[in-house]
Amino acid sequence: MDPYDGRAYPFVAVSLRLLLVRHGLSSFNVERRIQGRNDLSTLTTTGEEQAQCIGHALAEVPIDAAYSSPLQRAAATATGILSVRGDELTPVMDNGLLEVDLEPWSGLTADERASKDPQAYATWRERPENLELTRADGTHYQPIKELMEQAHEFLKSLIERHPINDNHTVLVVGHNAILRCLILVLLGEPQGGFRRLRLDNASLSVFNISPKDNNYQVQIECLNNISHLKPALPAKGKCARIVLVRHGETDWNRQGRFQGQIDIPLNSNGHKQAEAARSFLENVKIDRAYSSSMSRPRETAEGILKSHPGVPLTVTDGLMEIGHGQWEGKLESEIRDGWERLLQAWKDTPETVQMPGGETIQDVWERSVSCWNTIANGLSPSETALVVAHDAVNKTILCHLLGLAPKDIWSVKQGNGGVTVIDMPEDRSQAAVVSCLNLTSHLGGVLDRTAAGAL
Repeated sequence: MDPYDGRAYPFVAVSLRLLLVRHGLSSFNVERRIQGRNDLSTLTTTGEEQAQCIGHALAEVPIDAAYSSPLQRAAATATGILSVRGDELTPVMDNGLLEVDLEPWSGLTADERASKDPQAYATWRERPENLELTRADGTHYQPIKELMEQAHEFLKSLIERHPINDNHTVLVVGHNAILRCLILVLLGEPQGGFRRLRLDNASLSVFNISPKDNNYQVQIECLNNISHLKPALPAKGKCARIVLVRHGETDWNRQGRFQGQIDIPLNSNGHKQAEAARSFLENVKIDRAYSSSMSRPRETAEGILKSHPGVPLTVTDGLMEIGHGQWEGKLESEIRDGWERLLQAWKDTPETVQMPGGETIQDVWERSVSCWNTIANGLSPSETALVVAHDAVNKTILCHLLGLAPKDIWSVKQGNGGVTVIDMPEDRSQAAVVSCLNLTSHLGGVLDRTAAGAL
């Protein structure tokens, strides 16, 4: 399969690909100052180098158009990316990508902001969508509410300029908060979603948009990918971390067969993917490891743990793949012959489907999230755990963490051997943070090249 043929969903092709990039390290980032909408912060030398790294990482990806915030830290990042690629493209400066307006706080350090307005600062940290500030002219406003409206308008305008059926790839360079809001709009605005995401400087997030009925469907191909930088993973905070990996490829993945709970082992490429994941994670401290009790994730976990001798591997049925019942072992064409309407419902409304002789996605959700919570709650703040499971299991866990629902499982891509990182919050009343999702660069290129398979 050509790695750039656009196939990302198990059932439909990608028509519009968005490459979302946060600007490189800026002078205010270094000083830990609030940037907001002011234009006083500039790219550092490191930030310029990061832009070049993104350009090199995207060298094989065709880009049809580029848009950037006009603020100089973002504009310089966009220009740096395109200059390295040798494109003749010039980024379009778009005010729809301006950063969040934090006028009363602009230029303050984080400590100064916390000292000056502790209550508002606490709201920003815990419930940013509820934050209200006052401008110099005395008007009150809600920064995130305004930014979400801005994100809606930008996305609407972007799709008008690049209709979904035109098969375009579009580079979008912006800032931390506006990109988070764009992502939330793409995902249907999950509750509390702003603090569930992390976007590092010079990170790349890839979103695939495909037509669905009279609307469109969105899929996260990867989120906050910094594998083109050093270090290649976001820095761990003060609390526990879980590295979630999907098992390597099997022959049935390659053939597009529904595997479910039939215990198919890794093929030779799957073992290579496990080895690539081992190399990618070899410098990550791992204290514990968990796997589905099935052979394909267990073999993947064992491959990764070759760089972490002495780390025990615990297997659990809670992480087993969805039971497809009578569909297991069959190709989509074979399933269509016997269950055409049910297969279409699985594509369109997966939360409504009871697999013939198998499970529902709600069944998988309940046991996988329960198992995940048991693992997460058992970790001390200093620990990092490896968890290796399956496509549907990982998708349900990630939908739960992103504030999505069982109906949204097609919104998350999980490539064979893909790496995701989840960080536990300091405040247990807050949601865990999806620090990066479905990194597959260690398998060859920033776009997911793994087999489409079947789910």
